Amino acid sequence: MYNKDAWAKYPDPKEVMEFAEGYKEFLSFCKTERECVKLGVKLAEAKGFKPLSSFVRLRPGDKVYAVNKNKNLATFIVGKKEIKEGLRVLGAHIDSPRMDLKPSPLYERGGFALLDTHYYGGIKKYQWVTIPLALYGVVCKKDGTKAEVKIGEDPKDPILGISDLLIHLSADQMQKNAAHVIEGEDLDLTVGSIPLKGEEKEPIKKAILGILKEKYGMEEEDFLSAEFEVVPAGKARDYGLDRSMVAGYGHDDRSCAYTSLVAVLDSGVEEFTSCAVLVDKEEVGSIGATGAHSRWFENVIAEMIAKQGPYSDLDLRRALEGTKMLSSDVSAGYDPLYAYVNDDKNAAYLGKGICFNKYTGSRGKSGCNDAMPEYVAEIRKALDEADINYQFSELGKVDQGGGGTIAYILGNLNMNVIDAGIPVLNMHSPMEIVSKVDLYEAYKAYKAFVKIA
Repeated sequence: MYNKDAWAKYPDPKEVMEFAEGYKEFLSFCKTERECVKLGVKLAEAKGFKPLSSFVRLRPGDKVYAVNKNKNLATFIVGKKEIKEGLRVLGAHIDSPRMDLKPSPLYERGGFALLDTHYYGGIKKYQWVTIPLALYGVVCKKDGTKAEVKIGEDPKDPILGISDLLIHLSADQMQKNAAHVIEGEDLDLTVGSIPLKGEEKEPIKKAILGILKEKYGMEEEDFLSAEFEVVPAGKARDYGLDRSMVAGYGHDDRSCAYTSLVAVLDSGVEEFTSCAVLVDKEEVGSIGATGAHSRWFENVIAEMIAKQGPYSDLDLRRALEGTKMLSSDVSAGYDPLYAYVNDDKNAAYLGKGICFNKYTGSRGKSGCNDAMPEYVAEIRKALDEADINYQFSELGKVDQGGGGTIAYILGNLNMNVIDAGIPVLNMHSPMEIVSKVDLYEAYKAYKAFVKIA
């Protein structure tokens, strides 16, 4: 159903609310890419999925998963047709805007120990101060051992945070424009204030190093081979007196990652192989070994083709060209407090179901993937037949700004691709908002998509 209120068909929204509970658990646990992959593998294995490496030959109905560098996950249900004829792919990203620690982050100044950060992705820097923050990380030591760090999520844990200037002394600060009220170099994390007894030089820093040594066996130099992410602390929560929405960190794009993943896990054997692929680095250009530009996903498809019969590079090219994909990524939800940034006729509204963006990009469609109308018509038909609520939108007014997704990257492989995701309020903030009914409609839409012949 196009552009209709999705709540209207759920007079008793029990199934919508129950689906949201599983998502809230996922969002609360998955604050980083590694956590997403870890839980994703657990969910897949509970549904009978096995590592691709464990299969000698692939047959219809086989449930398969592959992991890349603990930051990418792809799950497959092998279809009735051979993989070289194409797949039905749901692709989402599992990175979100945050702050990372610099390689040499720890220092002492003015009675505090602090950690120096470098923000990741597009953020409004002023939103990240004076809120509870958690620290996630992995420390890789020279002896080959690895320690995982998670501080600030357990109720017994301390939280961390970034301070801001008190209003009484902020006359100069308040004259700055919003981009510079908080500077990037001022996003430093406060981590302690008790000096180590008997130490005269940097006693607070040494005390913090002592805590890290005791808990994680970590020396200061181990920051060089560590990966630490600073994220909002706390669980996802119901939002609104009617509990119709979910508030939490990382809806962009974990709302689409969860619904895509679970849609494939809950699917049966279809004509074409169904796939959910979760990638990293979208917020910084989809680059590197774990971004959508990586050859990893192509390599996995090649390996799967080889497990069905003789392999040729031509078979891989044909498989990619025959693939249909939804770039499962969120869209900017219409906010009545900031209505002026939208063309009302082409905005994404919370509560109207999954949202399609025929193209994204900026201003003159720069950097966009522009979906073919034949493909759009095919998807409309499938959704209408499955009684799924959906809408179409653009990312704000033409000259207002814009954004991009991974759609064009897979489009470069000559796949049919269109962006399809969930409208989000407060996007890229520490507390984003989505509608529970949009989550559920997206899940059902993704399930319907993998059935397209």
